[in-house]
Amino acid sequence: MDYQTYFPSAEIKTLYEVLRQKEQWVNQAKKGFLRYREPFQSVCHLRADHCDFSRDTVIIGTADDISAGDRQRVEQILRGFMPWRKGPFSIFDIPIDAEWRSHRKWNRIIPVLPDLEGKVVGDIGCNNGYYMFRMVPGKPRLVLGFEPYVQHYYTFRTLNGFARKKNLRIELLGIEHLQLFPNCFDVLFCLGIIYHRRSPLEALDDLFKALKPGGTLIIESQAIAGDEPMALFPEKTYAKVPGTWFVPTASCLQN
Repeated sequence: MDYQTYFPSAEIKTLYEVLRQKEQWVNQAKKGFLRYREPFQSVCHLRADHCDFSRDTVIIGTADDISAGDRQRVEQILRGFMPWRKGPFSIFDIPIDAEWRSHRKWNRIIPVLPDLEGKVVGDIGCNNGYYMFRMVPGKPRLVLGFEPYVQHYYTFRTLNGFARKKNLRIELLGIEHLQLFPNCFDVLFCLGIIYHRRSPLEALDDLFKALKPGGTLIIESQAIAGDEPMALFPEKTYAKVPGTWFVPTASCLQN
């Protein structure tokens, strides 16, 4: 993809070098990569004739779109991508009841959702792309998903291989790579990520610097009640969730 067109202010040479290294890394002939890459490649030729991203369940294809044998193969591959964190989905009428009720979070975001039409959008920690698909009805110019984990990367590539949404793209990038995108995004989503960062202030700074002037940042985080700008920095776990390092009040996050 010609990212220079979408991100004219990006550190484009460094970005392309990072992406080249990531491509080499993910294309290694090792079991941890092949277990996801080979299933994706085996069904990437299949197409969904009907998609609906406006409902709580992301619908990609119906059973009539592919043969019974292909549908059986797709179901086997989808099971191989377990666990499914975000969802729900329906893939060629194969229901995927994800662990998280992601539509509930999205429905809470809808009232504050900015106009996405023609916008360049980033989804940090996009996982399998549930929220990216939910953005499609808004007609964004591009939604770039940042996802460093191979399992989620190939899950999204498989789903969008069926859906064929050209304005959705995923790269093996993390929030730390936002430094390569100064003044690049009209809208950034950072949902369920910031409280897992050991250096949350640095991450917040990177998020704001990646926005275009007047851009919109939507953050969803664990939080504590209170009006004062305060935050907890748990030593081990918080609410039985490991890897939680930052639990702010709303006013702290705004500041």
